[in-house]
Amino acid sequence: MTRASTTLIRLSVATILGGAAMLWSGHSPLNTQASLVSSADARIGRPLTPMSYAGVARRTTRRAVVGGAVAAGAVAAGTYYAAPVVVAPAVVPRCAQVVDAYGRIATVCR
Repeated sequence: MTRASTTLIRLSVATILGGAAMLWSGHSPLNTQASLVSSADARIGRPLTPMSYAGVARRTTRRAVVGGAVAAGAVAAGTYYAAPVVVAPAVVPRCAQVVDAYGRIATVCR
């Protein structure tokens, strides 16, 4: 065998094993309880990743966009109908982030 054919055989075996690993469903035929990937179960009302920065950023952005859209809609409606629009200043609660004994971060507003 030449060096090129040995390399080709190794690459073929690696490709077949890699493809089989991606297509494998995680169930072993010998043991019904075996799995390479554990399942993640969410409780009702709680996300799978409660401390994820992506989830916090998504909720914060959604709240900011919705709040801005309401104010912009009120101003746009006032200019369209040529009626005076009074936008009351929003009462901003004082909020602080606190850390509990388990290391979870929560926002407390007073």
